[in-house]
Amino acid sequence: MGVKRTLPQLFEDSAARFSDKVMMLEKKAGAYEGTTYAQMRERVRMFAAGLLALGINKGDRMSLIADARNDWVVSELGMFYVGAIDVPISVKIEDLSDLTFRLSHSGCRAAVVTQSQVEKIRKIKKNLPELEITIVLDELKAYEPDEIPLAEVLARGAEFQAHDEGALDERWRSVYEDDPANICYTSGTTADPKGIILTHRNYTANIEQSHGLVRFEPGWCALIFLPWDHAFAHTCGLYTLFKTGGVIASPQRARSYMESLKNIVLNIKETRPHVLLSVPAIAKNFRKGVEKGIRDKGPRAEAMFRKALKTAYAYHGDGWNRGKGVRKLHKPALALYDRLIFSKIRANFGGRVQYIVGGGALLDIELQRFFCAIGMPMYQGYGLSEAAPVISSNSPACHKFGSSGRVAPGIELRICDDKGDAVPAGHPGEIVIRGENVMAGYWKNERATAETLRGGWLYTGDLGYLDADGFLFVLGRAKSLLIADDGEKYSPEVIEETLTEKTRFIDQIILYNAQSPYTVALVVPNREAILGTMKDKGLDLKSRDGQEAALRLIEGEIAAYKEGGTEAGMFPGRWLPAAIAVLGEPFTEENRMLNSQLKMVRRRITDFYKARLDYLFTAEGKDIVNHQNLTIIGRLE
Repeated sequence: MGVKRTLPQLFEDSAARFSDKVMMLEKKAGAYEGTTYAQMRERVRMFAAGLLALGINKGDRMSLIADARNDWVVSELGMFYVGAIDVPISVKIEDLSDLTFRLSHSGCRAAVVTQSQVEKIRKIKKNLPELEITIVLDELKAYEPDEIPLAEVLARGAEFQAHDEGALDERWRSVYEDDPANICYTSGTTADPKGIILTHRNYTANIEQSHGLVRFEPGWCALIFLPWDHAFAHTCGLYTLFKTGGVIASPQRARSYMESLKNIVLNIKETRPHVLLSVPAIAKNFRKGVEKGIRDKGPRAEAMFRKALKTAYAYHGDGWNRGKGVRKLHKPALALYDRLIFSKIRANFGGRVQYIVGGGALLDIELQRFFCAIGMPMYQGYGLSEAAPVISSNSPACHKFGSSGRVAPGIELRICDDKGDAVPAGHPGEIVIRGENVMAGYWKNERATAETLRGGWLYTGDLGYLDADGFLFVLGRAKSLLIADDGEKYSPEVIEETLTEKTRFIDQIILYNAQSPYTVALVVPNREAILGTMKDKGLDLKSRDGQEAALRLIEGEIAAYKEGGTEAGMFPGRWLPAAIAVLGEPFTEENRMLNSQLKMVRRRITDFYKARLDYLFTAEGKDIVNHQNLTIIGRLE
């Protein structure tokens, strides 16, 4: 019989190899403290023994609803040791009906929560007859009868171990690689989120596949500030790190999203990570911080920085042709700029960052070029939770800007047309994969499973193509496509990303065309930029002239990409918006217009703003200076 490829076995092996090395860094009393692999193993086993004492059986579902901390890992590994299935849920879910659905649908017997989540469970547990126990990781002033403090679970575990030392080993060794480890629910863009069943082998296979793409050295530290309940953080952060003897640093806890962004910058300096996992929204904030720091140094410093960027861009090319041919002539100048400018920027990120892995959404090419130029390359990857999640990635050894890299070893990938037939390189189609990382199916949803898993292949629902060099280019979700009245289709993400990145007055935008005569857009304006420009022009948004002028600013940004504009030809004209609705509220996680990965929940947005969208297809609505837009723009102040 071969080696067992389960997560408990993976952790046992790592704890034996790296016992005295630091595994976890957590900020306590104002400073980061380290916990070794041996110490974590002892706490994990104690927690697992406590679960045995509480009567948790193999196959029981338990939910973990907690912010990032050492005991997040302790809790999940403890569940795995007893053969339970973790149902990780984001702490950001505020909709109690959504939370109730996930706990009820998965049939959770127990929940492990932090203090901030206790009240949510108390409000909904009357509708959860299968939920018997709530384990609380923080100390409370008072506990309800079915609530148990973590300290009590650990104490019960110690007592259990003293009386039956071999029971825990017997239990975790009874866990098989095809047993479910997680049920990860989709982000809820539809009424009923689907529960993705990921087995122990799904995860261990994907760890092996990821290591075939990107190297990670023992002792390297990663600050994992992405949600730990998501498969990206699970595989690319937690499991990959402790397999190689890495150090997992959790971010400082925050009370709000803005506070967490400030903490990330501080925590990076404190932990000095070698690797960062990011999503485009956070990477953009990093870049803004860098550019603000340069601007604050004055015009001369900014001019030199721009010149340094231009030199770096010329040297790196598209990444694939880095330093080749005449590009190598830029190397001496780049080395000088690196010493004078870029090295100082990297020092603000702790000075040890080897690379950043980007996931969660399409990453702007310009963002990739920028981070590569300053010596902290950001490698775009591609994956989805159903694939545990890594499918492909760029890497230090092999990358091409704009692509999602090469497919991980051990994964078969093909691009298929509407009939399911493979298409040749360069032709777009649906991305379809096969490998040991592919999910077992959707929990209690045979229909969705049958639609997604066909003949051993996972149909991702994403569009893309492979180029002649074997790099995967992802074009977007098939369900997000714009569809014109003649049936022609187009993926909107690149246009939306370009308009939010390259324009001053547009903060967020979503394009819409559902077999309509033309494309329209919902636009969240950049309040600060518009107010600043209006002030410079001596115009007041309370006046009709000021409101019209502000709307023309937004209209002008989009007109630049149309025929006759400065950026004409970048996108087909029919997919640029012919009518615009200006919104007064941004898309956020709080209003559920963004999911936990900060991606737009398209269906929810278009359903919510259906009346505004319908109005854009009227003669009056097509003119940007309509009464609806005038009213909204006038309220910016």
